[in-house]
Amino acid sequence: MFGPEHVSRVRQLYKLIFRVHRALPTELRIMGDNYARDEFKRHKNCNLEESRIFLNEWTDYAISLAKQMKPLQQVKRKTVGKYIDPQLLDHMTDEQIVQLYELHKAATQTNTENIEMQEHNTKDK
Repeated sequence: MFGPEHVSRVRQLYKLIFRVHRALPTELRIMGDNYARDEFKRHKNCNLEESRIFLNEWTDYAISLAKQMKPLQQVKRKTVGKYIDPQLLDHMTDEQIVQLYELHKAATQTNTENIEMQEHNTKDK
């Protein structure tokens, strides 16, 4: 299993992601928080190589989002996120591609649909 240093790094990254999400619009924050929470739970018992990749990708995400949330960047761009390199899709499993598609659908729904979906997910828990 992983040592205390690894566990500490994971906790710090997890907390950082939620802090960065505070700057997002409410709908994106809720979706991002839920997605991050689910992904960290899903990878809780992964192997060393998967853990390394997982932490690197989430660290890159947190840094990228933090840069985008700076006030000056918000004034310039007024958008959040970036496009995925299509070559990355070649390395994804079918399950990951489906999950990415579902995330895309959730991100592009109207505010009303997002609220309804969140209410439905809250009732299921």
